[in-house]
Amino acid sequence: MEVMASNAASSFDPEDGSSYDTANEVKAFDETKAGVKGLADSGVIKIPWFFVHPPEKTQQPPSKSSNISLQVPIIDFEGFESSRRMEVVNEIRKASENWGFFQVVNHGIPENVMDEMLAGVKRFHEQPQEVKMEFYSRDADQRVKFFTGVLLLTQEPAIWRDTVAFDFKDGKLDPQLFPAIIREEVSEYFRHVTKIGKALSELLSEALGLRSNFLSSIECMETESLVGHYYPACPQPDLTLGTTTHSDPSFLTILLQDNMGGLQVRHQNQWLDVPPLHGALLVNIGDLMQLITNDKFRSVEHRVLAGEVGPRISVACFFFPSTANKFKPYGVIKELLSDDTPMIYRATHLAEFMGQYMSTGSYVSTLSHFKVSSGHACSSGEEDTD
Repeated sequence: MEVMASNAASSFDPEDGSSYDTANEVKAFDETKAGVKGLADSGVIKIPWFFVHPPEKTQQPPSKSSNISLQVPIIDFEGFESSRRMEVVNEIRKASENWGFFQVVNHGIPENVMDEMLAGVKRFHEQPQEVKMEFYSRDADQRVKFFTGVLLLTQEPAIWRDTVAFDFKDGKLDPQLFPAIIREEVSEYFRHVTKIGKALSELLSEALGLRSNFLSSIECMETESLVGHYYPACPQPDLTLGTTTHSDPSFLTILLQDNMGGLQVRHQNQWLDVPPLHGALLVNIGDLMQLITNDKFRSVEHRVLAGEVGPRISVACFFFPSTANKFKPYGVIKELLSDDTPMIYRATHLAEFMGQYMSTGSYVSTLSHFKVSSGHACSSGEEDTD
């Protein structure tokens, strides 16, 4: 495997990829099922051409991240179910409107559960290649799978990252399908993170001025996709990215990250580091949440830098609508509309929204596609018969 990865890498010159059959080389690399870790373990000193991103995509302009006024908000959940609820709701509202990101501390997930989940993801990715190969797949219908660089087989440059993914449909997935090396950790962490998801659903509803069960009543956070990312050390981190600039298509995302750093959020047109905070969870608003809140809550771009030191480990849980009805319409919440606040987006359903998101090949926001131009638009809960 190491020889295969090394040979594949040696046929690329990061200075000029024009003379190489990139599509075939990418396919050959993918078929090794070695992942980015296998490539890194082979000892390459130059990354293959298909991992190289344009300089304007990887550059790190000077930021003001050292300025405390430009740090992602940290919200203390202590007492959110009782005495401090209104305070927490107000902080979530401000963070969701102004940042689209916030860190949560004292959320109730034991630190040992989070630490063991991160360690489990690391163990999975550091297994021998022949063991991981059993789970390697790009089949969208395979509910537990291991793959490398989600953009690898598109026209976009590849990313320096491997992933193990678990697709919980309406919160259900047989643990016997999980890799044995991480089975207990995934089951336990998922149980805790979905409880936080339900709490956030209530708090976000209240932050919108709605009844606490509003978001749960429209079933917008019923299905979860749990992914464990592994970012190996990179010999040329300035040429590639761990995750490209994107916004999440979900309603909400909850992220657990280790202490390596590398995550950046775009705020006020600049990239700001999100320093790891042990024991914290990072929460971000997704594109679908921005749509139904009529831009009141913001889904913002973020990325992960490649690093000379690694690995970096993170675990993301994406919350999507129930899979029982992929064609259920989601539009702007009618309670948020007024004469002064007209509807910005038309209604859509999960199948259409994700189809549009995936069709770009670059996983950037497609919210502009759903902006109201003319004709009928319906709000959340109404049937669109057009």
